[in-house]
Amino acid sequence: MDEQTLSHATWDCKYHVVFGSKYRTKRLYGDVRRELGELLRRLAQQKGCQIEEGHLMPDHVHMLISIPPKYSVAHIVGFLKGKTALYVANKYARKRRYKGYHFWARGYFVSTTGYDEQVVRRYIRNQEKADKASDFADLFNPSY
Repeated sequence: MDEQTLSHATWDCKYHVVFGSKYRTKRLYGDVRRELGELLRRLAQQKGCQIEEGHLMPDHVHMLISIPPKYSVAHIVGFLKGKTALYVANKYARKRRYKGYHFWARGYFVSTTGYDEQVVRRYIRNQEKADKASDFADLFNPSY
């Protein structure tokens, strides 16, 4: 488990995110593909996120990204898509005939990753038993 901490929280929030190019056109190849991979990692680090795994297909992007709980997934995905669209438009717009800043499609797919649901359910059910056991242990052996 790769838990990280903020000032008042310990967290392990990982998401599988997929988003595609506008009209699913095959735009991610060559120099654009190489540069976008590095650019996405740098932009994620600016927000305190980390891309654990990532793969750029010719028409869409898959990534496993760790996002701190102080940011919403929508905020981070919007930030990544917006900044990379501006970068591509400014650098490659004339070469590849892109129209304006319309590089990515509007939506995205996100799925949480983490603990198995059954493990979490079992942990929650047994939490009261574990809490009561520790209360009785402290009652008979005061440590203060």
